[in-house]
Amino acid sequence: MNAILKTIVSVLLVSITPIAYASTTFIQNDSISQKAKYLSKKANEIRHKYPDSSLVLFQKSYEELLKSGDTIEAVKALMSKADIFENNANYSKSYDAYWNALMLTDNLDNKTIKSLIYHRLGRVYSYYKREDEALKYLNKALEIQKELVKKEVVNKSFLVPYYYFITSTNRELGNVEIAKKYLDSCYMFLPKDDTGFNRESIDFEKVFVLSEMQQPEKALEIALQILPHFEKNNRPYLVLIYKQIGDIHLKMDNLNEGELYYNKALGISKEYNSHIDFTPLVYEKLTELFLKKNNYPKAFENLKIAKELDRKFFDSRSSNNQSLLEIKDSYRLEKQRQEQQIQKQYLKQLEQEEKIGNLQRIILLVSVIFIAIIAFVYVKHLRAKHKAEKELIRKNQELENKKTQELLELKNKELAASALQLIEKDEFLRTLKDKVRGKDERIKVHEVNKVLRSISVSNNQNWEEFKLRFVDVNKDFYNKVFEKYPNLSQGDQKICALIKLNFSSKEMARLLGISVESVHTSRHRIRKKMDLPRSVNLEDFINSL
Repeated sequence: MNAILKTIVSVLLVSITPIAYASTTFIQNDSISQKAKYLSKKANEIRHKYPDSSLVLFQKSYEELLKSGDTIEAVKALMSKADIFENNANYSKSYDAYWNALMLTDNLDNKTIKSLIYHRLGRVYSYYKREDEALKYLNKALEIQKELVKKEVVNKSFLVPYYYFITSTNRELGNVEIAKKYLDSCYMFLPKDDTGFNRESIDFEKVFVLSEMQQPEKALEIALQILPHFEKNNRPYLVLIYKQIGDIHLKMDNLNEGELYYNKALGISKEYNSHIDFTPLVYEKLTELFLKKNNYPKAFENLKIAKELDRKFFDSRSSNNQSLLEIKDSYRLEKQRQEQQIQKQYLKQLEQEEKIGNLQRIILLVSVIFIAIIAFVYVKHLRAKHKAEKELIRKNQELENKKTQELLELKNKELAASALQLIEKDEFLRTLKDKVRGKDERIKVHEVNKVLRSISVSNNQNWEEFKLRFVDVNKDFYNKVFEKYPNLSQGDQKICALIKLNFSSKEMARLLGISVESVHTSRHRIRKKMDLPRSVNLEDFINSL
């Protein structure tokens, strides 16, 4: 395993984003219970000397954090466990811890921590040369960071660690040229103030690339320049530094210097229980070194140790790693199962929605039909009601007209009777007048004149009374005649009224006190004023008004 990654992860946990790791203890949230905080702090203090005890403490801290509902800090505790498993070459348990952490982040909107888990899964795959899977997860992590940069959540310098992870993976897989390209990207985005990610880690990767590109002198020069930084700030990381310096001396045939640095690397690994998985490579290099020295017993001894450690850490017969050699990608399988379950639920939901939709359409159709029937019945009822009302109104009008007509006829009969009475009265008065005039001279003349004047006035009053009653009964007729023929004289109007009452010419003459010829003359004058042709009967015309 490439142990340089351990320092990178430590730096990342300190500075990657405001919502990422504040320190290698993974503890920064004030809301975390005091017990969980204490357990995580204690676990970090003893992680190098007593890794097994540290794992127990991190597990207890993880459980406490889950109880308190602090999922982010629980994920960090799991990743600390995974990191310890990695340092001790227990990749199967490391993978399981990363997988559990990734499952916990499914419902979290924290892309930064998810990208870090992706990158660690990629590293685990790379240890067993699973190049496709390794680069897939590493590129996933890089793409998340690029998206955050694009959205201006973080600046471009946060891409540096992720370019570095792909650089080291390609270098370990033998893709030196690709590794060099990604290394150039690291330097391109590395900030001048060196915040967020230290230059020494990138320079150390450059030492590997230069060494692979047959530039040992330059590689050694850079390695010695950055050595004090790690001796002061990250001593467990010296396993990698010393091993790489030993490799450079071996290439340059500085065998004694090489042996010195290899032994230093083994000593640091033993002292800090760090990068144990890297020790087989150190023993392999010591084997090569002793072969160059022609010290075959030492070479055989180191080779034996290297093979034993290699079987322990990487052989399929190792109880720690047997399951990992057949990594089934539990996360992916679980996600596929979840997606299939979601799809089934979605299909059921669609079917249910379709059933509900069909039921709603049926209900709507039935409702529309029902409303249409009710509307039809209601309209039909309204029409029948209106028809009945119209029929009732028509009958009432007919009845009213009939009553009016009967009343009119009754009034006219009364008028006719009244008129006849007037005629008889006038006849009586005329007879009386004739008799008075035929009396002898003993009757006083002034008394006779007085009676005659009284009779004449009474005749006029009788006509006026008749006119008022006639107009009251035949108001429409009278108004029509007066409006249509305003040039009719009062005498003409009398004739028209009597014609309306079906009086004969003789009766008119007697009532009006004129001759029948005068009545005929009046009728002829009325026809002319009304401009009636000879073919139109005067009585019919007047009765039609």
